[in-house]
Amino acid sequence: MSFFSIAQRHRFSLVILSIWVIAAFIFHQDAALSRDKADFSPRLHNFDSEKSHKTLVAKETSNLAITANVRKTVLDNGLTVLTKEVHNAPVVTVQVWYKFGSGQEASGVNGIAHQLEHLMFKGTSNRPIQFGRLFSALGSDSNAFTSYDQTAYYNTAERDKLTALLTLEADRMKNSLIDPQQLASEKRVVISELQGYENSPAYRLNRAVMMSVFPDHPYRLPIGGTKADVEKFTVAQVREYYQKFYSPDNAVLVIAGDFDTSQTLRKVETVFGKIPKRQYSPHKLIIPSPAVTPTPVIKLQEPGGNPLLQIIYPLPQINQPDIPALEVMDYILTAGKNSYLYQELVESGLAHDVSANVASLRAGGWYEMLVTSVGTQDLTKLDAAVIKALDKLVKIGVTKEQVERAKTQLTASVILNNRDITNQAMQLGNDQITTDNYQYTENHLVNIRKVQVADVINVINKYLQPEARKVGFFEPTKQVATVQSSSYSTPTQENFGIDVAVVPAEVKQYLPPLDILPKAEKRQIPQQLQLANGLRILLLPDKTTPTVTLSGNIKAGTEFESDNQGGLASLVAVNLMNGTKNQDMRTIARGLEVKGANLNFEAYREGVQIKGSSLAVDLPILLGTLTDVIRNSTFPEKEFALARQQALTSLDSDLDDADKVANRIFVQSIYPKKHPLHTFPTAESISKIQRRDVIAFKAQHYRPDTTVLAIVGDFDVNKVRSLIQAKLGDWQVQGKPPTLKYPNVGMPKNMIHVNPVVPGKPQAITYMGYTGINRQDKRFYAAMILNQILGGDTLSSRLGLEVRDRQGLTYGIYSNFITGKNVGTFLIEMQTSPEDAPKAISSTRNLLKQVHQQGVTPIEVETAKRNLISSYNISLANPEQLSQKMVMNEVYGLNQEELRSYISKIEQVSLNQVNQAARELLHPDKIVVVTAGPPILAHKKIK
Repeated sequence: MSFFSIAQRHRFSLVILSIWVIAAFIFHQDAALSRDKADFSPRLHNFDSEKSHKTLVAKETSNLAITANVRKTVLDNGLTVLTKEVHNAPVVTVQVWYKFGSGQEASGVNGIAHQLEHLMFKGTSNRPIQFGRLFSALGSDSNAFTSYDQTAYYNTAERDKLTALLTLEADRMKNSLIDPQQLASEKRVVISELQGYENSPAYRLNRAVMMSVFPDHPYRLPIGGTKADVEKFTVAQVREYYQKFYSPDNAVLVIAGDFDTSQTLRKVETVFGKIPKRQYSPHKLIIPSPAVTPTPVIKLQEPGGNPLLQIIYPLPQINQPDIPALEVMDYILTAGKNSYLYQELVESGLAHDVSANVASLRAGGWYEMLVTSVGTQDLTKLDAAVIKALDKLVKIGVTKEQVERAKTQLTASVILNNRDITNQAMQLGNDQITTDNYQYTENHLVNIRKVQVADVINVINKYLQPEARKVGFFEPTKQVATVQSSSYSTPTQENFGIDVAVVPAEVKQYLPPLDILPKAEKRQIPQQLQLANGLRILLLPDKTTPTVTLSGNIKAGTEFESDNQGGLASLVAVNLMNGTKNQDMRTIARGLEVKGANLNFEAYREGVQIKGSSLAVDLPILLGTLTDVIRNSTFPEKEFALARQQALTSLDSDLDDADKVANRIFVQSIYPKKHPLHTFPTAESISKIQRRDVIAFKAQHYRPDTTVLAIVGDFDVNKVRSLIQAKLGDWQVQGKPPTLKYPNVGMPKNMIHVNPVVPGKPQAITYMGYTGINRQDKRFYAAMILNQILGGDTLSSRLGLEVRDRQGLTYGIYSNFITGKNVGTFLIEMQTSPEDAPKAISSTRNLLKQVHQQGVTPIEVETAKRNLISSYNISLANPEQLSQKMVMNEVYGLNQEELRSYISKIEQVSLNQVNQAARELLHPDKIVVVTAGPPILAHKKIK
């Protein structure tokens, strides 16, 4: 999958992994498959205080000390090493950051930093093997990304893998192979990735406007490169950049997690200390000169979903003193329902959505604003409304309350983002690379707290002037999607380039040894509480950060929608926060925002996901808001009408998204009409939904006896139990919960191929699969191992090695057994150029046939087990993932002991059980294939 970001975007710009970061690979299928696909479990993905709330935690949240126990060491060869011990879980993260990104590229080689990042996974002179296979064998959650100022490689794994990860990173810092065959193959992969980005109108519009903002600086060009430049890259060019920039004195090594600093530094000296400096001369920082002459509005008139308005204002470098006030300004303008531009543009009906971001980089920066229009709204009028709104704000001024709320949100966002070690290390690495000071964020928060009302008005006047900005319009042309459907046969013979019996042995040959460490302590199990009304509560204290993470599930998903009410469950979920018997929408939002807390509800197939987080001292506010909205929501008419219009606008965008179109057609091709999973929203169904419908749905399906809540974080269990009892103990409803009958769905009789055409898309998105198993199926654990071997990640799986690595047909290919409570789906997803789609589909089917008939090998099973177990342990170190696993184990009817026993169940699976699962669950000739995007010219035989 292509993503503009490797992580969920945080508004705080110093987390920097914003929408213009380009990730090289998404290794694991969990990252590739979002919850709105054929999924049945929510993905890991807004706020009256009480006098007693401080008593729930052991301490107040004091001034944040992100770097309190960070140690900085510089080796003789210039390598900067940052270490931070965090002992909340037996995991470590190892990251290497290079001060080299697209901002250092010469003219004519746009994207070479990104191309080099890809090639860094292709092996070294010591280990001529795909590094993704080595990381997978270690069970490491590994990835990489390129941005304007840096390229970073990051790995999170169990603590006994620390030395192995250091060894692999040192090896590719010094010895990477860059040969013609690898470059040719990986250029195809990069072009596939770029085509994925080009599928997005927002990407194309931003690219056009940035060319106008910085006409003479590399910041104007896309990080991932352009197809024209990528096609011309030579081995000599790539090696030149590798030799110049991949030097220890141009790198930062960050290690965070469960380790001993002194011992680890000795290992670092041994592993990295002998790497010599290259002939590197520090790159002279070129400060961009933004265009000063007025330019006309840039207009893109192309097929697409919704009209878009992009506005970009040049800003100074990250170390300039105006940056803190600009951050506060951004929050006041666009953060949440109480933000100024949300009220001026969205609540007024002029826009569907407004978002913005302060990009602060080494050489310069910019403030980018993206406004999604409603329907056929004239973008010229919308642009004029933005100018008028900003002028009005300067005249009326901002309030002290707005400034203080924004400062609180900024501070809380940093604390909440640092709940897991991967993000903690990323904060340190980015700060050191971008500002030469790993304590930058901590110092920046001090400066944030100094921002006053006058400072915000000053930066608006200084930087957000109409003559300084560049503007772009995306004006979608009329499009009519057509569907070409047929059953056809494709070539069935494929010469696989890899001997599957040799591959795992080769991995073992090049894998560094593991550390010998004491066995980790047994994992704590959450405390369980069931109230008299049936509400189930799971509590797991964790004192390592002053935060709390809340997850929940209510059995009120889209499965309960009738054929003519597609979108109803989602409308209910998004409207819960829009007003209650006690508070209006703005009061609800303000109550959370002043504490920097978050609360969100999102409907999926089998339920409604609840996700919340806050500082620990603010847990009573988070629970109080949750209680009020799920018990007392009133769905005010004005807010409901706006939400329904937003749903219609979102639908237009979804129908222009090849990935979402492929998912919709795929699910509806598997599950027939009248099946609970067949219904999707349409413009007609959304338009027909009335306020009385959402009130009735909420009254019927939001019940304590179908609700599960889990809380992980810094709290006193007994006091939280008492608070929950007081808040939710008297929540009563009438009757029994609604039930559904899921009919049996058979396999397709042969291969069915559907090609929904989405105009204007250069890249095709393919979904392949059929009905699968549910979570309670006895074959579940064997299926997880089978899937890891088949397509669990894009670099070490059989599908990845063949279709991506050897043939270069796709940027990403993944498989997954998506298991729900009642039903499941087997799914393979990939992105290709339209001309490569038939060959990629054929290769995939042939590989499925090979595994179905021949099975897998013992060493593949053992490698997959290690990967799954390690990945599972890593996920439990993340409070969001941990709390969600707690909830879904309860939803699926599993004992909370599953948190511990999952690993032993994986370990007990035999080779015979995996191969039996392959025979029973893989059906290459009875498969639904949906390829959305451009028309596919295949070798068709109409049956």
